[in-house]
Amino acid sequence: MRAHLVLAWLGLVLALPAAAANYAALPGGRFASVLPADGKSAPAQLAPFRLRTEPVTNAEFLAFVKAHPEWRRDRVAGILADARYLSHWAGPVALGEAAKPRQPVTRVSWFAAQAYCASEGARLPSWYEWEYAAAADATRRDARRDPAWRENLLAWYARPSGAPLPDIGGAPNAWGVRDITQPVWEWVDDFNALMVAGDSRDPNDSDLLKFCGAGAISLRQKENYAVLMRIAMLSALKASDTTNNMGFRCAKP
Repeated sequence: MRAHLVLAWLGLVLALPAAAANYAALPGGRFASVLPADGKSAPAQLAPFRLRTEPVTNAEFLAFVKAHPEWRRDRVAGILADARYLSHWAGPVALGEAAKPRQPVTRVSWFAAQAYCASEGARLPSWYEWEYAAAADATRRDARRDPAWRENLLAWYARPSGAPLPDIGGAPNAWGVRDITQPVWEWVDDFNALMVAGDSRDPNDSDLLKFCGAGAISLRQKENYAVLMRIAMLSALKASDTTNNMGFRCAKP
């Protein structure tokens, strides 16, 4: 009788929905981005927003593809994700040894990341939102002038690329956001407009709003080389691309 009760309890627990993701509230305001808002020197203006405190994990993305089978690697449309999409998973709905549940999910396209965020009632953050959140260290909301902060970012880039990704759960920064500058790169909503000059897009281009063009060709704060590397990386991608170290987190108004 006891065994039946235990089994019934386990069945109830497994049937419960997954715990909602945690989001940190960021106040926004004026922010001196490495990409000036006017392409010259103007600061960015950010509305208040919320940002997922941790990147999306393999376990969370697995639950998503089970609920939305059109995003399984054996069913996804080729226009939405390249051949490497989730290729390190043991199967279309199985993680395996190369994809631990608490590791950040990688090899996901921009399209897949946006779909996941939409399922959570969210979206990908803009570059300005991501940069604003990532500028903090453990105690300061903007630590970018500190050489130690910059050296820490560069040290992560120098790690062996074949090293297994750690589980998420690092120390929070001053906003309460974890793991934002490492262990993975992260998609942003307007990734493919970052290196576009403000006057180089046709205002009637149907794709103009699709990626929330935040283009600026004049890079500032060149001492923040590690941040500029992220811009170069993101600007080189297509929305269907996947890479071994590109993950994501979601944002909300």
